[in-house]
This record gives sequence, C-alpha cells and structure tokens, in this order.
Amino acid sequence: MLKVFDLRRFKTQWASAMLVGIASLIVFMVLGHTPSMRALGMAACVTAVTLILQRFGTMLAVIGGFALAFSPAFWSQTGGEDTKLVVLVALTLLAALIVTGLFIWIGRVTERGLVAGVVVFAVLFWALVGTPRSLRVTTLLNTWLLYILIDVVMSTNPRPDSPRMPLPGQHHTLGLLVLVLIGVLNDPLFVLLAPALLVGLYLSKVQLPWWYWAIILVVVVIGIRGLTIQYVSDDWWLKSSALLQANGTQVPYFVRDGWREASRWLYLINLVRNQFTDVGILLAILGLARLSRWYPPLGTTTLVAYGSYALFGLIYFGKDSTVLLLPMIVIHVIWMTYAIYALGQWMQNSFVKRGQTAWLATGAFTLLPLLLLARIAGVL
Repeated sequence: MLKVFDLRRFKTQWASAMLVGIASLIVFMVLGHTPSMRALGMAACVTAVTLILQRFGTMLAVIGGFALAFSPAFWSQTGGEDTKLVVLVALTLLAALIVTGLFIWIGRVTERGLVAGVVVFAVLFWALVGTPRSLRVTTLLNTWLLYILIDVVMSTNPRPDSPRMPLPGQHHTLGLLVLVLIGVLNDPLFVLLAPALLVGLYLSKVQLPWWYWAIILVVVVIGIRGLTIQYVSDDWWLKSSALLQANGTQVPYFVRDGWREASRWLYLINLVRNQFTDVGILLAILGLARLSRWYPPLGTTTLVAYGSYALFGLIYFGKDSTVLLLPMIVIHVIWMTYAIYALGQWMQNSFVKRGQTAWLATGAFTLLPLLLLARIAGVL
C-alpha cells in the first residue's frame, strides 16, 4: 500500500515549498490582481518548481521558486478572469478516484484499479472539457510532470556519495501517465515534453508493462496529429522565415525554415535575457555543464526538454510564444539554481573560511527575485 502522508518528508521538503507557493499566491492576487482560482494554479506551478529545487538546498529552492514566479514571462499570466475549467477538472479527478477505489476494494487489484482510474479520467476530461487550450493548465501540468520525472531520474541514478533514496513507485509512473493524458487532451503542444519523458524513463531503467508504453505511444500520436492540425498551415509553412522576421509578421503557425534564420536564434536568446539578464544565461550554461557532469541522466533529460521547446520557439511565429515557452523558462531556472549550488560547493571546498564563503553565492542569487519583484512593483 502506498504511503499517503509522511510527516517527516512534509516537514523537510513540502513545508518550505508550500510557503513559497502561499507567498506567491498573495503577490499574484495583490500586485497582479489575479482571480483566486487562477492565482492558485500559478502558485501550484511555483510550488512544483520549488520542490524540484529542494535537492539543492532549501534556501536555493526558495530563491529559485520566487525567481520563476516574478519572471516577466510567468508574471504575464496574472490578471484576467476565472473560468469553470478548474471545477470540471476537479470533478473528473474525483470520479476517477472513486472508480480506482472501487476496483481496489472489490477486486483487490491495485494495478488494474489505477489503470481504470486513468482511463475514466481521460474519457471524462475529453467529454466534459474537450480541448480548451488553457495556457495556465498547460503550465501547471508541465511543471508537475517535470517534478515527477526529475524525481524518477534522480532516485534511480544516484551519485555514489548520495544518501540512499526510495525507488519510484506506481504513484510516480501512473502520475506521469495521467499528466501526459491530461496535458495532450488540454493542448497538443504538451507533446513537446514526450521526448524528454521517453528519455527520462529509459535512463531510469524503470520496468514498465507493455500497456503503459502502448498508452504513451497512442497519446504521442494524438499529440503530434493535434500539433499538425493546429500549428501547420499550407499558407505559412513554406513562407520565408527571413522575410516574415524582417516584416515583423506574427502568425500562430509554424514556418518550416525558422530554425535556419539567425534572427530567430537571437529572439530566443533575448527572450531568456529579458527574464534573467545576461548573468542568468551564463549561470544556466554553467548549471547545465555541471549537471551533465555530476548527474548525466538528469542533464540529458532536461536538455532534451529544453531543446524541444527551443525548436518550437524557432519555427513558431505566434505572438503568444513567450507564454508557450514557459517550460523552457522553468528548466532555465533549474539550471541557474544548480549553478549557484555548484559555485557554493566549490567555494566551500576552496577557501579557508568555508562556512562563510558558501553563503556568498546564495546571497548573490537572492538579488535576482528581489530585482524581478522590484520591477513588477514599479520601483525599477
């Protein structure tokens, strides 16, 4: 039986993440004038990212969580009005939990109950919600899928000097499956995370049944089909990306040779620079380099996810690309935070006053969310 509540883990891992989420929720509602339900969804994203960063230290996780919350791309989701989508999702989830509970209680078969719950949730979600293309729901699902996937990759590929961690259970693998199903049904763009998911599961060497891979394959095919229908148009696919870029044309479609155009690469670089400045770009490069050295499977998985969204950003000419590329920004925050963690470890091992110098990197990193918040408040 799965352990439902672990008080010790809650105190050490979840408490700080929830506090960051609550603080972000207040800022979203007060400064961002965001309705409560939408602000809750955004705060849940921040909580997931903070949980991801907990492995590098609580203080760094808190700073990284706030850095995402106050970044211009993420902050652009504030404001607006509430919708009924959250209520419908909650009802479908409740129905799936009831079906799962009945299977387990009557048939005493946990695995089949979980599978039945996933199927019921997917069918009801499709019937009641359809494909609303909610960007906030997509962002929420992206961050939590990354949290579970990173947890699976790191727990199955620990460093020799790392403490022993419990191996992934059914709540990990079924959680990934549910999030992928909901994500693709909500917006086919979610399929961009499929390569990273497949790479992460392969590198984690988790033993999965055939039906699991079959469901993943079907979902990927549905996502690719939806992506093609939604973003590929004969009127724009063969257009010259250089000409469109020069004219400042913005259309919500793919342009085939966008990845060849140098100005599209500059656009992506400037998008990240506008979030975290040039220092943030350098930190992300350092973080990826160190992550690939000390945690190669995680470095590979995050790089694949980042590359998938970067390619999308190169060939997609829509004006909403900044929000659609939020998963890339989330991974950028992870890399930056790990760079600060690596710098702190290096300073701690290189100087005489190790206890004091280790805090210098963390203290400097604190300036990032403070500057971003000052920009939001109109101080800068």
